[in-house]
Amino acid sequence: MVRLSRARAAAALATGVVAVSGVLVGASVAANASGGGWHGSSEPKPVVELDGPRGVAVDQAGRIVVGEADGTISLVIDRGREPKVHELGQVPAGFIAPAVAVSRAGRVFALTTAGEPGTGAATLYQVRPGRSPKVIADIGAYQQDDPDPFDLEDNPTETNPFGLAALTDGSVLVADAAGNDLLRVYPNGHIVTVARLANRVVEVPEELPDEVDGEPLPPAGARIPSEGVATSVTVGSDGYWYVGELRGFPATPGTSQIWRIKPGSVDAVCDPERPNRGDCRRFADGLTSVVDLASGKHGTIYAVQLVNQSWLQWELGLVDPPVGGLIKVRPGGSRSEIAPGSFILPGGVDVGLHGKLYVAAPVFGPGALLRLG
Repeated sequence: MVRLSRARAAAALATGVVAVSGVLVGASVAANASGGGWHGSSEPKPVVELDGPRGVAVDQAGRIVVGEADGTISLVIDRGREPKVHELGQVPAGFIAPAVAVSRAGRVFALTTAGEPGTGAATLYQVRPGRSPKVIADIGAYQQDDPDPFDLEDNPTETNPFGLAALTDGSVLVADAAGNDLLRVYPNGHIVTVARLANRVVEVPEELPDEVDGEPLPPAGARIPSEGVATSVTVGSDGYWYVGELRGFPATPGTSQIWRIKPGSVDAVCDPERPNRGDCRRFADGLTSVVDLASGKHGTIYAVQLVNQSWLQWELGLVDPPVGGLIKVRPGGSRSEIAPGSFILPGGVDVGLHGKLYVAAPVFGPGALLRLG
């Protein structure tokens, strides 16, 4: 029986192996959009065109750092009629930077995703204008000695760093979409495991086919364990650390969670069977295929859903066009969608000055940095 890899979607995003045809440049495809409680402009406006934009991070001055599909990291200044783009650097050739972060001191960080050891893959870098990127830590090497106890794929040391957030003490949080965990990387390269995402039992959705490539899939309604693919991390306005899930096979819609983790935690477990105990507790449930998070005011978290009908349904050709979503999640877990129908395969989000929201989409092919508000 077919069991698709826990991080197949994250790997697809990292390598671009999933073909996308007829994708609009992050434009509105159904933007009737009341905004679901959003008080800014309900229609996204392009700021600059980019090639496969991914991670988005806004610094204290309101400047936006964006990563692109070819590994280029750029600084976007969204002021006046003509926004300016300055290339800051590039991660090693052949790698995508799925996430970027900016510290209060102005240090720019970027990740590379899965790949062969020793090639620059699965590594955290500091991007330095006019110089080669500086290696901060080899995430892949660390995961070889930190196996995933919840592994379902007979590969507990698999790694695919995918989410990034900078802390005020100079350390950096990394969400590993194959290790299913959150790591903390210190400036000297030392790494500790903050939390691990436990598996969740889900029902196989009815929308999936009976078989893929001649191999049968579990029947609709069957209850099977599914891995918590950690794709994203942000620091909330309350100082807590928030992690978002993609949800592994069968990628059942509505089963992705956001976890709230006590700062300074080590070896916490985010357990859907006991979601309100310990140093990692569930903040929100009912989301689908989350790939990025951003922090707003008053404890609000913004979540980007790659495809609202799930990454797996899109990968199997069951979704066209692949419309994703930007979800506003409030303390207590209530949520609303901002500008529904407006985002094709969004990959990144952050909050800028005066509450503006910046979203990168689509993650493959010609795309744009979009602004709301």
